[in-house]
Amino acid sequence: MIIKALLIFVLIAAAETIHGILRIRYLNRPLGDRRARQVSVFTGSIILNVTAWLAIPWIGVSTLSDCVVIGLLWLVLMLTFDIGLGRLYFKFSWKRIGNDFDPRKGGFLGFGMVVLFFAPILVAKLRGLI
Repeated sequence: MIIKALLIFVLIAAAETIHGILRIRYLNRPLGDRRARQVSVFTGSIILNVTAWLAIPWIGVSTLSDCVVIGLLWLVLMLTFDIGLGRLYFKFSWKRIGNDFDPRKGGFLGFGMVVLFFAPILVAKLRGLI
């Protein structure tokens, strides 16, 4: 189950990376960077939930604990991926990264991370797997 969840995480990370590239290419100019990042948290959540909807039965969850473990795994990996990419590749400051998670500063990424954590639980419940 964990190996399958890791494979799906790679798919999620790839999809979200492509999503981010498309956001920069098509939304940043008309909406501005901040507003485009806010919008993309919601569209990214849709991508995530569709991926979870398709993948959770294949992963083979059978209990709420399975879903919590997968959600926590995805959350830790995505936080590591996002923060690592921001710091190491884009050279963002800690303040800039923190602003992405702070709703008072217009950052909604924390909401996206909550969706990521709860997606396996929500999907498993909706699909009658748990």
